[in-house]
Amino acid sequence: MTAPAGYIELERTVDSIRVGRRHRTAFGNIGELAASIERDGLLQPITITPDGVLVCGARRLVAIKKLGWRKVNVWVRSGISDRLGHLLAEQDDNVLHKPLTQTEAAALYRELKTLMAEDAERRDAATRFSSEYQPGVDGGGNFPPPSGGQRGKSREQAAAMIPGGASYKTLEKIGYLEQIAEDPAQPAALRAQVVAELERIDSGAAVDPIYRHVRGLAEAAQEQRETDLHQLAADALARAKDAKKTRTPRPSAVTDDDGEPARYPVRAFVLTWGELDQWWTHYDADHLATELTDEQIESFLTTAEGTSRFADELRAAHNSDTAGDEQVAARGHLRAL
Repeated sequence: MTAPAGYIELERTVDSIRVGRRHRTAFGNIGELAASIERDGLLQPITITPDGVLVCGARRLVAIKKLGWRKVNVWVRSGISDRLGHLLAEQDDNVLHKPLTQTEAAALYRELKTLMAEDAERRDAATRFSSEYQPGVDGGGNFPPPSGGQRGKSREQAAAMIPGGASYKTLEKIGYLEQIAEDPAQPAALRAQVVAELERIDSGAAVDPIYRHVRGLAEAAQEQRETDLHQLAADALARAKDAKKTRTPRPSAVTDDDGEPARYPVRAFVLTWGELDQWWTHYDADHLATELTDEQIESFLTTAEGTSRFADELRAAHNSDTAGDEQVAARGHLRAL
């Protein structure tokens, strides 16, 4: 077969042909296609770019690999290295061969729509730039059309290019279902249900009833999530308020029969302060300031101030005793002389 205009026919090793990301995932009966190629030969060569990337013929490539071919005749087409060109060629290839499933068609539609909108915006920007700087052009014509209109046009154009005749609304609904199935924020049960529904769609089930049912479930799940978040926030606020209101009861003072503070034995003093040795090294003041209530902090400060006064008294008493001991020692030394 002679290569069409704009193509060059060459022989390439099968392993050198690279398959990029494609929207067809179900190749159908490859065994039947392989048997046909083995019997009749490859009637239409595979099309690749000059750098060896597959453009058309994914099923044929799988079939000849199944047959164990090491080399194959290919058509090399130049001027189709950009992603949009690849998609258009893939779309042409799918028209002539095995139809796409509904989900495959939706994936191809989404990328075609995006790329066609971007291409249109680039061309529109170039046109605006040229017209804005042309002398004598009426200013009213310099305003670009609303972007929403361009997006709508891209949707319709992309859908018209997808084999099967589905409207862009149907393809958008399938895209919505796929988003729900892939969204980790959705309930696991809902995601699993949507995956099953997408399989039903590929098997021929109507899209709109499934879309309406799933949308209702997704909206109900969203409302439940928002309700749960509001409840969690309310619970957290209530706990914070309760913590501020909570007051740790102060222990009752121990008194003697006359109502005066009871005197503890020296052993109790030694045990108490032995346990508190270097206690301040085990706490962070900033952390305690945020965690303790006002009453707890005030109680500690009162105790600390009392402790400081008692420390001064104890220090003075200790110094007095030490001075007395020194005087007694001195008198004893004089008597010895």
